[in-house]
Amino acid sequence: MAEPAKKDEIAAGIEEVNAGHLRAFIERIERLEEEKRALSDDIKDVYGEAKANGFDVKVMRKIVSIRKQDRDKRIEEETILDLYLAALGMN
Repeated sequence: MAEPAKKDEIAAGIEEVNAGHLRAFIERIERLEEEKRALSDDIKDVYGEAKANGFDVKVMRKIVSIRKQDRDKRIEEETILDLYLAALGMN
């Protein structure tokens, strides 16, 4: 007989949810997701334009990634990379 009690708990929980508030959050998220897709398309267009002007897009993406990193963390990673490359005779 635990089943009817569980259904009553769920029904009570549904009544407590503010549907308007929930809908507003969902719609905001959906709008932001659409904006994110639009921005992603814009970024692709900029890379395409750069490529058409002779720039290496792969290297540009790497530079953007590097610029996002913390300076000290980046230097530490580069030092370790250099060490590993030297150990493999790749310098």
